[in-house]
Amino acid sequence: MSLWRKSVGALAGFLGLTAAHPGVAGALPRAKPEAVGFSSEKLKRVDETMQRLVDQGQIAGGVTLLARHGKVVSQTSYGKRALDQPEAMPADAIFRIRSETKPVTGVAMLILYDEGRWKLDDPITKFIPEFEGLRVASGVDASGRPILSPISRPPTMRELMTHTAGFAYGIADDPGSQADQAYYRAGVLQSDSLFSMVQKIAGLPMYAEPGKLWRYSVAADIQGLIVERLSGQALPVFMQQRIFKPLKMKDTAFWVPADKAARLAAIYDADPVTGKLVPAVEGGWRDVTRPPPAPSGGGGLLSTAGDFARFAQMILNGGDLDGVRVLEPETVAMMRLNHLPPSFQVTTDGTSGVLKPGQQKAFPFALGMGYGIDVAVAVDPAASGAPVGPGTISWGGSAGTWFWIDPANDLFFVGMIQRLGGVGPGLDAETRKWVYQALERPPVRQAANTPPHAPPAPAKGGSSGRAPSIR
Repeated sequence: MSLWRKSVGALAGFLGLTAAHPGVAGALPRAKPEAVGFSSEKLKRVDETMQRLVDQGQIAGGVTLLARHGKVVSQTSYGKRALDQPEAMPADAIFRIRSETKPVTGVAMLILYDEGRWKLDDPITKFIPEFEGLRVASGVDASGRPILSPISRPPTMRELMTHTAGFAYGIADDPGSQADQAYYRAGVLQSDSLFSMVQKIAGLPMYAEPGKLWRYSVAADIQGLIVERLSGQALPVFMQQRIFKPLKMKDTAFWVPADKAARLAAIYDADPVTGKLVPAVEGGWRDVTRPPPAPSGGGGLLSTAGDFARFAQMILNGGDLDGVRVLEPETVAMMRLNHLPPSFQVTTDGTSGVLKPGQQKAFPFALGMGYGIDVAVAVDPAASGAPVGPGTISWGGSAGTWFWIDPANDLFFVGMIQRLGGVGPGLDAETRKWVYQALERPPVRQAANTPPHAPPAPAKGGSSGRAPSIR
């Protein structure tokens, strides 16, 4: 029996999953835009953009949140929580953040890194021995079946954390990838436990040899099992105890209990003919009203804009929030560092090109983009055209959420809608444009330029002394 199944019976009480009064516990302080260097008038363009999408019927509603210097300068909700319901979108609406789960899983892994449980250059087989016999497709035989050959070496943990290990994903049946087709047919993401998922992957072809390219993959889900094996706790329990509770993220979890269901934003898709919003049709494995059998470290969390803001502020602070340390500053710096060689290309932002990988198009800011520990990194904002500071990290989710954290300008932005695939890749780009056009005061500190390839991991050391660690 998995750790998760053993935990579910008593978990509701442990997690304290009860309705909470909105806007009380855990809220970041607020400030007027001008107090932290923004123009209130120019920031209205973000609201106008979001409201236009509501008025045009492209989204049912959404929530945005912008903060600088540790203070929220704008948090606005738009439209409705559900088109067939009369109530407006609440500011504390709960959204499926899908692949925005990946950075949270990355933090879970880095907590264990701080404890000395693993190193970047460890082989993944040290923690997942089931992967000793991984094979890669080297062609097809006369009947069209893939010809499999043993991989030259096991992937490293660095490669697992940066989507360069060579795994496939299988979210959709990608006609251009034999490995993704095999993952899709095997139902890798529909497994009944994380152990079962790993067993399936062990018998399926790799997309590529380890370290040969960047390929969006099931890596963060594999990380979820490693968290369980290293900590002895189910992934949801570990995240609650080591991340959500310390950061007062009271509405972030792998499912929504009944007493919070009224705040769950409805999820939509676009009719392929009319373009109008229609309720999204998803399989039972996506049911967010009950504990999932295999908690997805790659895409299973739900959260609110306010909760994710606290996570973002912790990262921006270098690993602590409100006097509680989650990660060491050096570890956060490593997370935000580009670990890719210059020849590797990041092919998605977590929102676009995920559900239909065979139809990928370049997303905004793809040029000049690197990848850190479970997050994209703006290595060269000038090349990408992104109006952000160097070292900005970002990601999104296939249900329409997105965020970026800009250390150079000491700000972050969180956007949440619920439409599969978002509203094309342009919404992230448009909100960035308006935010930075509204930024009138120069940054108070400058983040170090992110080098084109990562140096060796920083030496392990003691606490910085700035805040007590959660251990």
